[in-house]
Order: sequence, then structure tokens, then C-alpha cells
Amino acid sequence: MTAGSFEGQYVWSPAADDRQLARACMDVRTGRYFRAHEVLKDTRGDFEVRAHRSLVLASEAADSDLAERWWAEEPGPEAALLWARVAMLRALRAADAGDPRQVALARIARTAGERAAHLLPGDPTPWVAQLSLARLDRPQDPAPRGLLTAPSGPWYLFAHILRLDPWHREAHHRFLSFFFTRYGGSSSESWDVAAFLSQRAPAGSPLRLLPLVALVEDYDPSALLADHTWEQPQWVSTATSIHRNWFPRVAEYRFTPVLDLAYLAHALFMAKREFEAREVFTAMGPYASRMPWSAFGDPEEQLTRARRSCGLPVPGAT
Repeated sequence: MTAGSFEGQYVWSPAADDRQLARACMDVRTGRYFRAHEVLKDTRGDFEVRAHRSLVLASEAADSDLAERWWAEEPGPEAALLWARVAMLRALRAADAGDPRQVALARIARTAGERAAHLLPGDPTPWVAQLSLARLDRPQDPAPRGLLTAPSGPWYLFAHILRLDPWHREAHHRFLSFFFTRYGGSSSESWDVAAFLSQRAPAGSPLRLLPLVALVEDYDPSALLADHTWEQPQWVSTATSIHRNWFPRVAEYRFTPVLDLAYLAHALFMAKREFEAREVFTAMGPYASRMPWSAFGDPEEQLTRARRSCGLPVPGAT
């Protein structure tokens, strides 16, 4: 099944239409890592895809011993990267659950990240894993000039990653999440950082979506006219600009960027720009992500409501 087609049901797989990744995920679920090695090695020159594939594979491997076994049996840059990603996910999950093992797991994750970075020094992905852990110890580096709130945070580590890849998508999203209220930041800080980072990015970059991510994160259903926020001129302008400048470039991607497309489709739908939203939903095909829809209720119900409003087929329709 490819993006652009819809056969009556949603596909909630983060691998989406990356078929090589999907096959590697199936192998990981059965305890095998050969294909994982192949799909990661194939991305050494494409950090965007490397970040995506390593994170998806880690989510499949996090509840098994595959990453540890792979490193023990065939150590190398790809095995080290998957182990760093798995260790990162385990540490974050423990922290979110209030698990007392979180300190030990975070220490393991940092050691694994350092090892992966040493084996492939030009790869920003292990450093992005380290950045993900920053919300656990809350570093307070001073912010650069240009931010109204001057929020302190992991700026030095973020700057190091940008030297390796200036527009690394996941790094920017991980960095922004450090300032979310649920992780100890504030709404004003996250707004400030989202605007600062997106304005630095080229017009055709998916990083222009960062303010829309902050907008969803800050959503309060009890606020007066909360659902009409996206109809304000600044957000209509933001969404339509992204649709005009970034959306046409999606066809060049090696895989369908489902999460970014979902944020764009949601913003256009909420702004009552159904024609543009329909185009984005069509490009997504059957592939779906739980965010941003889960911030507003049951993700499948919210996605179905939006697709139906845009005149598109939905599951169960006759």
C-alpha cells in the first residue's frame, strides 16, 4: 500500500511506506537484526532518514534484548546506534512513569550515546539521542540573542548537533520539547523557541511547522473559543505558507513524512482551509499518526472527522 491511495482503513505504522524499514521492523519483532543493520547502514549519508529509521526500529526493539544482543554479537556503528536509541527510549519511558530506575537507565543511555558518537563522529543521531535526555537533568545554558524570554536550556548540545546538520528535523523537535510545560518549561518559552527556530529555517523546510507543534502542545480545550485559534490570521498564514512552500517538496522524500503532514493537515482543517487540507490528506494516503489528533480526543475519531469534512473516504464508509 502506498501513500496517495486509501483502501478503507488507516495504517498506524510509523514505518509508513518505507518498505525496507517495515521489513526490518518485522525482523526485529522476531528477534533478528540483519535487515536493521542494512537499512541503517544505507542511511549513513542521509541523516534525516537515519534518524527516522533508527527511532522506529528502536521503538520495536525497546521491549526485547535485541539491541544488547546485536551489540554483543556484531558490534559496529549501526548496532551502537540502535542500542543508544533503545536506551534513550527506556530512560524516557521510565522518567515519564516515575520509575525509580530512571537515573540508572539515563546513565546507561548517555554511555550508549557516547559510544555511538565515537564510532561514527560525523553522525548527529547519537547526539540527538543525548538531547532527548536533556529534559531529565534540565541543563541551563544561556540562550543566544534574539529570544524575548531568553530561556536557558541545552543550547550547547543543540549547537553541536547543528554544526553536524544545521536543519536536523528531530533535533529541532527534541529541543523544542525541552521547553514544553509538561517537561518543566513554560508556554511563553516554547512559543519563543518555536518562533526563533522556524524563522531561521528556509521557507521550504519542514521546520516551519514548529509553531504549529507548539500550538497543539499549548491547546487547552477549556479556554474560550479554543478551537477557533487556528482561524486567526497569523495561523492561517503560517499553515498556508507551509502548504505553499514545503508541501510540494514532499514528493522528493524517501518516505512519506506522516507526522509533519498530519500537523499541516490538522492546521489547515482547523483554519477551515479544506481544499488545501484535502491535498495534504490525499498525499498521506492511508498512513496516520496519533499526534496531533490525540490532543483533541480519540485520534481515529478526530482524523475521521477531519477527512470527512474534506470530502475524503473514511473507514467504514459504504
